[in-house]
Amino acid sequence: MEPLMSASDQAKTLRDLQQLASNRREEKRAANKPPRVIAVTSGKGGVGKSNVVANLAVEMSRRGRRVLVLDADLGLANVDILLGLAPVGHLGDVVSGNRDIDDIILHGPQDVDVLPAASGMSEITTLSEAQKGRLLVALDRLKSRYDTLLVDTGAGISSNVIFFAGGAHEVVVVVNPEPTALADAYAVIKVLRQRKDIQRFQLLVNSVRQSSAAQVVHERLERVAGRFLDVDIQLLGHVYYDQAVQKAVMGQEPVVLRFPSAPASRCLAQLAQRLDMMEAPDEQEGRFWEQLAEDGVSP
Repeated sequence: MEPLMSASDQAKTLRDLQQLASNRREEKRAANKPPRVIAVTSGKGGVGKSNVVANLAVEMSRRGRRVLVLDADLGLANVDILLGLAPVGHLGDVVSGNRDIDDIILHGPQDVDVLPAASGMSEITTLSEAQKGRLLVALDRLKSRYDTLLVDTGAGISSNVIFFAGGAHEVVVVVNPEPTALADAYAVIKVLRQRKDIQRFQLLVNSVRQSSAAQVVHERLERVAGRFLDVDIQLLGHVYYDQAVQKAVMGQEPVVLRFPSAPASRCLAQLAQRLDMMEAPDEQEGRFWEQLAEDGVSP
């Protein structure tokens, strides 16, 4: 005959069972939680936005995240090229009903998956209601497979950029130290503030010679945008100008894999760590997916 449990043992067992039930509820909640969405955008082309996305994806996957890159630069998609991948289809095929979304997902380095856009096919940048519906249904199927969705938007202030960045948990604005890039970054922040009421932005300053240059860019943008737009612009960090980046691009391989000890690679690893440690506000959960259902893309 087994001995009776003491009152203290019974209390401990009850606490353990309650903790187990709590853990299971948390696991269930996490399993049903939509992916965290990070939109990476820029005010102008040529600042290295897509290359930043490709390398951040690899680094976040290294940190244990299940990463999907949505190449939403619908007129000039090239994340697949930067990762050395050859698309067999694109989002245009999905929204037109010609392909299933699973047929076009590319499996890249470090277990990063890529959903390619339609490079050079500008006609799909305006989606009809039927096309938008197909896109929503297709993307909704992917929610349970990934915990991180990196969206590479187009550059500038088109309706597509506003659409894809508008529902993200974090919006990362990539600039370089050039005055024109700073002015264009202000323009895209202004539009996203006015059209989508986004009040917080992460600034990533690319191709700097010194870290102090990133501070200068941030201070200038924060001073103007904070005064006139009432937004919070946080300095996510910088990436050094590094010839290793161009060599990696020519080899169609992320610099963090080709030259892991390069200064740019170390910067990108730190940026991925900072993004990974950020928590999205509770009220933003599922906002990206809700927007897909509610909004349309218009010229």
